[in-house]
Amino acid sequence: METTSYKQSTIVTLLLAGSFIAILNQTLMITAIPPVMEEMHITANSAQWLTTVFMLVNGIMIPVSAFLLQRFTTRQLFITAMSVFAFGTLVAGMAPNFEMLLLGRVIQSSGAGVMLPLMQTVFLMIFPVNKRGAAMGLIGLVISFAPAIGPALSGWVTSHYSWRVLFFIILPIALIDIVVAYFTLKNVTEVTKPQVDVLSIVLSSLGFGGLLYGFTSAGNNGWSAQITLISLALGALALLLFITRQLRMNHPMLEFRVFTKGIFPFTVMIGAITFMGLIGSETIIPLFMQNMRGFSAFEAGLALLPGALISGLMSPITGRIFDRIGARWLAFTGLVIITATSLGLSFLNPSTSFMYITILYSVRMFGLSMVMMPASTAGLNQLPKRLIPHGAAMDNTMRMIAASVGTAILVTVMTTAESNAAPGVKHADIYGANMAFMVISALSLIALALTFFIKDRSMAEEPIEER
Repeated sequence: METTSYKQSTIVTLLLAGSFIAILNQTLMITAIPPVMEEMHITANSAQWLTTVFMLVNGIMIPVSAFLLQRFTTRQLFITAMSVFAFGTLVAGMAPNFEMLLLGRVIQSSGAGVMLPLMQTVFLMIFPVNKRGAAMGLIGLVISFAPAIGPALSGWVTSHYSWRVLFFIILPIALIDIVVAYFTLKNVTEVTKPQVDVLSIVLSSLGFGGLLYGFTSAGNNGWSAQITLISLALGALALLLFITRQLRMNHPMLEFRVFTKGIFPFTVMIGAITFMGLIGSETIIPLFMQNMRGFSAFEAGLALLPGALISGLMSPITGRIFDRIGARWLAFTGLVIITATSLGLSFLNPSTSFMYITILYSVRMFGLSMVMMPASTAGLNQLPKRLIPHGAAMDNTMRMIAASVGTAILVTVMTTAESNAAPGVKHADIYGANMAFMVISALSLIALALTFFIKDRSMAEEPIEER
């Protein structure tokens, strides 16, 4: 489909703005939880749901998005998703009690979950293969910058104003995006009107939702908790039935055969491990700074901000480099930097300075900008156009699960290492944080080894033809 540069730039701007505020909301409530607890008289465990439920519903909506992308036009899907998101934002901002606030977050994430796969699919449709790196670099900017700015923004807002202001900052942007989209957005995705398979949607929601909830529960309640085991078992069973059903269908809701296409499975694994490390380090660093070093929530958010800026600025640049040299050496170099800085962060102590953490995290994010979107783009470039919505949904779903798994595993490693620390260890809590970063380093090393399976640009430039 030919798209004029004017239409192209309008589509890109609209989708970037929509996805930015959608992804920003994943981490926006993290440092706003204490004032919400105080105002609504709830426990930390209940308040944690404001973040957990957003990730959970988001994770359920992403696999469904592949089906929605084939069922509805670009305009219909974007305007509906943003309208649902805006309505949820309004409900959350005006919530008189915790139940309404939680409902607002559920509505928000129902719309937000569709945005990222929609943006990736549209970008891959409107840009030729040789320009996709630069386009996907802009998505990298959103993915790395939006979640990292959330804690700092909410820390600043909640220390000066009510937590409700967070939602009323987001709402006008969402409304402007909807109005502009109504007048200017063009349809670029292909509508094939696949049959609605209710059982697939139910199994997908139970499968991905059960796993995400189970891993999140493991981080909060431990791996042996009854709710954790039941959720993981139910999720695994539903997912197995879902995959079996998809492989038997002529027009599946989510196409698992994308994993047979060239380097796609390797790039998904690299992206998932890298994202796991990103969310993991964004969880551990604020915990270390606030609980073990006595910094404020705002300072903890501030330490992550330069890294977010660097990653945001570098993503479009690495996208252009990808268009010239491919993903292999970019991902290799980036993962060397990620592994080295993760190791550096595994030597935290009671006198570790704000500057040490900020610099190491910033260098880590510089490396991350070379990995996430170049690897993802290299894998999606291998897919024929028909499979791109499925590939984008699969890539994002795996990242979502990796974030939940990663947070659960790392929190468990941290608490287990702390409780099992040798008697001679003076600061068991810091020792636990160091052990968690050692695990991140080991995982980064695995991802580094996987980069050798990425073919260079000349071999991975064109999509694999469908048999």
